[in-house]
Amino acid sequence: MQRWNDRYSGEDFLFGTAPNAFLASQRLPTQGTALAVADGEGRNGAWLAEQGLDVLAVDASEVGLAKGQRLAAERGVTLRQELADLAHWNFGDERFDVIAAIFIQFAEPALRERLFVGMQAALKPGGLLLIEGYRAEQLAYGTGGPSELANLYTEAMLRAAFPALQIEHLSAYDAEIHEGAGHNGMSALIDLVARKPMR
Repeated sequence: MQRWNDRYSGEDFLFGTAPNAFLASQRLPTQGTALAVADGEGRNGAWLAEQGLDVLAVDASEVGLAKGQRLAAERGVTLRQELADLAHWNFGDERFDVIAAIFIQFAEPALRERLFVGMQAALKPGGLLLIEGYRAEQLAYGTGGPSELANLYTEAMLRAAFPALQIEHLSAYDAEIHEGAGHNGMSALIDLVARKPMR
């Protein structure tokens, strides 16, 4: 997607090279499979691989994926990647032990619903879904994220989106984040940790 290729074309990493703080705070399995949804320049996928997981990073930007591959090489980890238009990508069934979807708010409501349904199906029983996004109050901060209100999250929306999962943590709060130039400053955040029940 040309817009994201253009955004990732600079030498610097738009959202930095450190993993998202919410993601890095989670206790994750040290083996198994993980999916990094819309992984951009690879900061979260590379970090998941550093934890011992077999990671597939999907993104629509060739430029972002190339930078992610370089970052993984610098970290000494293997990062599997797939160039994907997520509007049409097949998430599959029960493939992943961990799915991380961090700030994927390019997705308008119809696409968001497709992504959430796909992620829910793609989790293995016992698997963990990790989502961080911006709430509507982010528009006033203007420190990152989309300008479209419809793309932002609420607790009620996230709670309703994953009927087959057990919500372990759902929290809305404001905090300062510093993730490159793309996310920088006081932010209106919301975090979800949910697990697919064992059969």
